[in-house]
Amino acid sequence: MIRSIFFSPGKPTRTDILPEEFPRLIRDRRGLLWVDFVAEPPETAMPVLQSFKFHHLAIDDALQETHAPKIDDWDDYLYIVLNYMHLVQSTDPWDTEIDELDIFLGRNYVITHHDNPLTSIDDTWNICQRDPRYAKDGPDHLLYKIIDATVMNYMPIIEKIDEEIDIIEDQVFDHPSSQTLARLFTLKRALLAMRRILLPQREVLNKMARDDYQVIDQKDRIFYRDVYDHLVRLHDLNESLRDLVSGALDTYLSVINNRMNEVMKTLTIITTLFMPLTFVTGFFGMNFFAANPPFENWTLPAAFYGTLGLILLTPVFMFFWMKRRTWV
Repeated sequence: MIRSIFFSPGKPTRTDILPEEFPRLIRDRRGLLWVDFVAEPPETAMPVLQSFKFHHLAIDDALQETHAPKIDDWDDYLYIVLNYMHLVQSTDPWDTEIDELDIFLGRNYVITHHDNPLTSIDDTWNICQRDPRYAKDGPDHLLYKIIDATVMNYMPIIEKIDEEIDIIEDQVFDHPSSQTLARLFTLKRALLAMRRILLPQREVLNKMARDDYQVIDQKDRIFYRDVYDHLVRLHDLNESLRDLVSGALDTYLSVINNRMNEVMKTLTIITTLFMPLTFVTGFFGMNFFAANPPFENWTLPAAFYGTLGLILLTPVFMFFWMKRRTWV
């Protein structure tokens, strides 16, 4: 889907413009054109992008969707690659996915390209349709609104991960299981993926806030610095959550090892208590006692009760002896 919106001072806002009109509209220096490509096939998107006279390398990068966050200065326009993360609720435990947002920023136009619907784009688009004044400060300020909304979409994911860590920390001590371990690794993988895109994305915003680009007004750089500060804060939160997940994982392994030690200790105690009984029953059951049994002068009840008493007293003696040695 290709959707477009055009703002011009003193004129009604136009939407759903035909791609053939884009080259004429960008020649209007007072206007502002925003074109948004949503899951558009490359064979359809390429001719439209070529009509803006973009370099073929920048067009190829935009259509491939396989790049880390970066910014390329082509003098008359900027090509910017950003990543965004969203939750996948269909999996159990839930997972995250990362998609790419490609942006072309010119003197009077903004072009965005993404393969999946993006909440920040939709929200900004709806606001622009309701209030044209939202785009009156130029394309660089409109781009700031889009990037800021995209960065703010990380906060629900951060909050979701934080809540999940609290739940897992309770489960670790109550009833740890293989599912708990799976959820821990899901969180660890999500935080690691977030870290991989936050660091280069932070550098992109730092360049936009400090470097001298022709299509970014000097007065708007402070807004990009504000987004940069948000990314720094998100990175700090990411590091804190990664520490919490690592701590929860270490605690889980410690609890499992302690439980295993308790089980082995119990089994060892049972084995130690019954080992003398095995010796006693085996000793008196040996074949060489058949000719001269040890209790031949005893009556049967005396021999039976004497052996039974030895069998009963031996584990009791072993238990108190081990307890005195602080083994149990």
